[in-house]
Amino acid sequence: MNYVILDMEWDSAFCKKHSRFINEILQIGAVKLNSNFEVCDTFEVTVKSSLKKKVSGRFFELTGITTEDMLSGIPLCKAVKEYNDWLGDNTVTMTWSESDLYTILENETYLLDGVKFKMDKYLDLQKYIQNEMRLIGKESKNQISLGNAAQLLGVSTKDLDLHTAKDHSLLSALILKKYFCKERFDLYLRDTSNPDFYKRLSFKPYYIDDLSNADIDKSELIFKCDICGETVERTSKWHYKNRNFTATFHCKHCKRRFLGRISFRKNFDNITVKKRTCGLKKKKAEVKNNDMQPMSEKMLS
Repeated sequence: MNYVILDMEWDSAFCKKHSRFINEILQIGAVKLNSNFEVCDTFEVTVKSSLKKKVSGRFFELTGITTEDMLSGIPLCKAVKEYNDWLGDNTVTMTWSESDLYTILENETYLLDGVKFKMDKYLDLQKYIQNEMRLIGKESKNQISLGNAAQLLGVSTKDLDLHTAKDHSLLSALILKKYFCKERFDLYLRDTSNPDFYKRLSFKPYYIDDLSNADIDKSELIFKCDICGETVERTSKWHYKNRNFTATFHCKHCKRRFLGRISFRKNFDNITVKKRTCGLKKKKAEVKNNDMQPMSEKMLS
């Protein structure tokens, strides 16, 4: 089995045909590794934009690719075909995070006219490495960049030009070789022939705004008092605002009144539920009655 680490550089461009901005791929870089994770071949090609005549200043700063470099490149369809021929068969393709996959899907949908990137099995190298970092006590709560991962793991970037897609792939290869564990690596492999692979990529999570939605577990709408733990009574209708359903609740046990908020975020294969409470001020009538209590009673309460 061959292993390929793929990286791309892209620039935002407006596509008149589809009336939308697209992250247009302008460079493809990759490295091929043998079973010992030694680099046995590299690939790099610059793509000529079909949407604009010059690169953005930000793209130039990040990649070092000039407008002249871009204009002397080859069409994206030809670049992808050359990459597919170079890739070979029975290959695991890796990228540093799934963002490259979203860009591939976007370019295949709007610019490639039926040409697709060849991909057999896929692995998100960022997720794999972040798990290895967790195991050695270098856990990161957020998605870690390639450069920061190399720094934290003590992987030298000397002699690498971290502006280019190919050298990004070379650095990824150095990190992988140092922290490869076959048993854990295999757990992250995904088969692109599974229809759910691309459905998952194209699925956009959203917040459910209708309580009659069949995906909602109605038992989640039951709240408990955050003081005494007793089940509480809802005293108002649900209102939806800012992605949350909100209602007022009353605890008969400790007389606490509070707002209960809950949100339902629909993901591809699950629902993320977030619940929280916020105490309410006492009603004016309650405050007035409390002030009318005898002093001794107030002191004892």
